Amino acid sequence: MKEITRRKFIATATVATGFALAVQPISAEVITTDAKGLVAGAVKIPVKDGEIPAYRAEPASGENFPIVLVIQEIFGVHEHIQDITRRFAQLGYLAIAPELFSRQGDVSKLSSIDEIRPIVAKVPDAQVLSDLDATIDWAVKSAKGNANKLAITGFCWGGRITWLYAAHNPKLKAGVAWYGRLVGDATELQPKYPIDIASKLTVPILGLYGGKDTGIPLDTVEQMRDRLKSSSSKSEIIVYPDAPHAFFADYRPSYREKEAKEGWKRLLAWFKEHGV
Repeated sequence: MKEITRRKFIATATVATGFALAVQPISAEVITTDAKGLVAGAVKIPVKDGEIPAYRAEPASGENFPIVLVIQEIFGVHEHIQDITRRFAQLGYLAIAPELFSRQGDVSKLSSIDEIRPIVAKVPDAQVLSDLDATIDWAVKSAKGNANKLAITGFCWGGRITWLYAAHNPKLKAGVAWYGRLVGDATELQPKYPIDIASKLTVPILGLYGGKDTGIPLDTVEQMRDRLKSSSSKSEIIVYPDAPHAFFADYRPSYREKEAKEGWKRLLAWFKEHGV
């Protein structure tokens, strides 16, 4: 897949319709959240070099909503991520999921994860952090977001970004990282991993990990726990012993209802505890 030129991406990039091709078939356990009573749909976020698409959901009435950044998996802002924003909105949040790969390509149209990985590898962390700053700015100025009540949550690829963005933006009140990679080899585009910023973290992050996640070894989870002890963030990590990777992804075979529901309860309690 050819890399999209910046001029072209500004004109053509959109959020996905439906589920990403790479995750077919969709599980019968998939959760669908109604948009009734919400303002929900695609929006454009002004960024340094143009615009990026995003999916936003918020209550149809009211204002000054707490803001939740919802950070995508490797599959982009497809229907599952959009549904999560609606779940938050039904609880009174302004939830927004920016499409953070849009300059590099539309991963929702790719049919295999092996095609997706090279696209995602081209996404610079600095670009992602800047786009998230711009997303918050948009949420405050163009929606009805409360700049003093900011939270973040992310899944898989977005789990790693959740940790990194918390280090980048100390104005966040709280974050929840779902099975994000903690340790890795530094590159020019991805120079740091969560373990590199753990000891200096000030934002409280709750990490939710699976004991049977074959992609995130438990020894790296323990390393992260150890590093967090020297931070002032009071972050915590919970490991669900029998859960695999992506146990929250209700549209995939990896979904584990018990752990997913428990994790969601912990997320909401964590946000409330920290004033979001």
